[in-house]
Amino acid sequence: MVSFQTTSPWYNGRTTFTGIPLQKLMDYVGAKGSVVKVTALNDYTTIIPLSDFKKYNVILALKINGEYMPIRDKGPLFVVYPYDSIPELNNQVYYSRSAWQVSRMDIE
Repeated sequence: MVSFQTTSPWYNGRTTFTGIPLQKLMDYVGAKGSVVKVTALNDYTTIIPLSDFKKYNVILALKINGEYMPIRDKGPLFVVYPYDSIPELNNQVYYSRSAWQVSRMDIE
């Protein structure tokens, strides 16, 4: 697991997220395809290019500020980009790809 701090539209100030690098997870499961369809517990879905995972070091976070994320606070899993690391990540395109309460991921 890895951790990084970043600001985001959902929390005040810098937040520490800890989770699994999605590129490593995709490598581990042998993902073949070009996108991943992420579905949340509330049936929200988003499509993320697999190339984002390597390019931006996206994680599947399970902890926030050292604590496991409960469902009521975007848990148990949250796709998080390191928004502060690259200015282009601070826009609605990447925010909309940042699904929380992840329940399913399908490679397409």
